[in-house]
Amino acid sequence: MKRMLTALASLAIAGAALGADKPLAWPQFRGPGGSGVADDQKPPVDFGPDKNVKWKVPAPEGLSSPIVAGNLIVITGFVEGKLYTVAYDRDGGKEVWRKEAPAKEIEKYLKGEGSPAASTSATDGERIVSYFGSCGLFCYDLTGKELWKYELPTVVTATGFGSGTSPVIADGLVVLVRDVKNGAKIIALDLANGSLKWEKPRKSILSYGTPIVMETAGGKQVVATGHGQMIAYDLKTGDEKWSVANMPAGPCPSPVAADGVVYFAGWAPGGADDKEFQLPSFDDLHKQANAKEKDVITKEEADKTFFKTFFDPVDDNKDGKVTRAEWDALLKFIREGKNSAFAIKPGESGDITKQILWTKTKALPYVASGIVYRGQYLTVKDGGLVTAYDIKSGKEIYQEREAASGKYYASPVAANGHIYFTSLENGTVTVLKAGSSKPDVVAKNPKLDERVSASPAIADDTMYIRTAGHLYAFAEKK
Repeated sequence: MKRMLTALASLAIAGAALGADKPLAWPQFRGPGGSGVADDQKPPVDFGPDKNVKWKVPAPEGLSSPIVAGNLIVITGFVEGKLYTVAYDRDGGKEVWRKEAPAKEIEKYLKGEGSPAASTSATDGERIVSYFGSCGLFCYDLTGKELWKYELPTVVTATGFGSGTSPVIADGLVVLVRDVKNGAKIIALDLANGSLKWEKPRKSILSYGTPIVMETAGGKQVVATGHGQMIAYDLKTGDEKWSVANMPAGPCPSPVAADGVVYFAGWAPGGADDKEFQLPSFDDLHKQANAKEKDVITKEEADKTFFKTFFDPVDDNKDGKVTRAEWDALLKFIREGKNSAFAIKPGESGDITKQILWTKTKALPYVASGIVYRGQYLTVKDGGLVTAYDIKSGKEIYQEREAASGKYYASPVAANGHIYFTSLENGTVTVLKAGSSKPDVVAKNPKLDERVSASPAIADDTMYIRTAGHLYAFAEKK
């Protein structure tokens, strides 16, 4: 009997070890490796509020994307001034636990667009790490027990939009980029206990993308976007390995890596080479506002112009006025960036901008990250404009308005030969066949009638989508 119990225990341990080696289903923002791809999964292509709904539950306010941790779906939320990590049973959608992340002060954010619960959690399958710009990093086990926390000062973002970047986990480290006005840096913590392993200052004070970790001949590297520059850091030491200068001012999208090549596409308004949008000079803005005082525009005067929606972020000293100097500083900051899509194969150190394999400057996405799938790099620009490039040559394969109209905050995801594009305003999901020489629309699904800022997650042959007020699980009816 004892021998049998020993054998069973050995089998259990072996099974656990095998399970640990199995790739995690959707462990971070944009899933495995930040790729947005779950090729072995078969989520439905036809779904909507009344079709192929496995379950639907209320979700708290927040913009973070769902992840899969064990038998849980995890998001973060902001409820009545408090920040939470919330876990749901992935089979039935029942809320399993909710843990508060105490914050002395909630970061300033653009209401209706940003959120203090914007960052997506990350997991290694045993632990869950959540980040809040208001207070720092928190680590829980799968039961919701707090294992450690790493406190950080409340962020001050350059635009006042709020936080956007998410942590990533690799080789027992938690890596976080904080491009903020009050101490921009990248840090790596020990996943086991939350102790600081390394920290490097950054010059970028504004970016929202989540870094990726990629394999190179010299070891694993953390590739992080930033204001006007992409930088790669050695995962073990934090030492800077290489950089690329072709980046927007304050980029929102994240990079993606495939077969040793890094791909990125992004746009920010008012870049030096942007022919679509340019901010006016201070003199023109002063005239539009019919401002009375020389070299000054008051908040009341700005309310008469397009400037009213982002007056507060530009009012750097918060005196209720924007001066010529403050406006000119903003223009300089924006024009330091370069809007583009490009591919680069890292192989050397230092500035490797001249080694870019190919680059494009039109039809660029603002928030949604691009995706590499079935030999193509695809992006979606606001308005539903989908562009597909050949990943090797950069040749444009097609560019058509095949996705739903409107803005796109959610990044596209892919599985089973299909690519899913989710619109912001009403959650319309357009599904395209991957690898085609022209856009092949498989489904234009009914709108979910709620804003969708979060990127979907895929596991269990199920598509998990977080809307402004709900968390959906879509799966084919058996």
